[in-house]
Amino acid sequence: MVTGGYRDLFVTIATSAATLIGLLFVALSVSERRAGNRPRVVRQFRAAAAFLAFINALSVTLFGLVPGTNVGYPALFLGITGLTFTAAGVRRTLALTVRRQVLTRVPFLVVLLLVVFGSEFAFGVVLLNNPHDSSALSNVGDILIVSLLIGIARAWELVSEWNTGLWSSLGALLGPPPGTDKEGADVAGEQSTPGVPDTAPGDEQ
Repeated sequence: MVTGGYRDLFVTIATSAATLIGLLFVALSVSERRAGNRPRVVRQFRAAAAFLAFINALSVTLFGLVPGTNVGYPALFLGITGLTFTAAGVRRTLALTVRRQVLTRVPFLVVLLLVVFGSEFAFGVVLLNNPHDSSALSNVGDILIVSLLIGIARAWELVSEWNTGLWSSLGALLGPPPGTDKEGADVAGEQSTPGVPDTAPGDEQ
């Protein structure tokens, strides 16, 4: 059982994770209507990764608040679960006929999940051997915070047309403005014709 400042931290993480899980279901309902041409497996993987990230933070913190429970046990179990999920996601992706398109969208997420859950597994083992290791417990707390951020980022990708990632932002900053040709004019198909409505009949929702 965690005590002192770590207890307050775990309570905060557990509360945040529980709230975000509820918001994730709202994001999933919206993403189904805005899927566009995104590969279905990519949306499924992102949604599952967000859910697992929130469940990871919620489960470890709740068990960590139970009197007499060594945080190493839930950290170890969730670490194994996360690594297994990531491996299964990669295997399923490699089995797809559109894997080239999919593999360009998920490698960073895969690496991030492997680092997070691998580290959680390692520090879980440390805590099992030494439950009073404050350094390992602090690292687990950091990992759980990162897990929440991963879930938030993946949930945002499900509902947003604007990617807030660092590389996407740098690409948008340094590259040509999207939706324009070399002369800065609107790309064909995006121009509005005078007197013609922008939406076709039946497009209103």
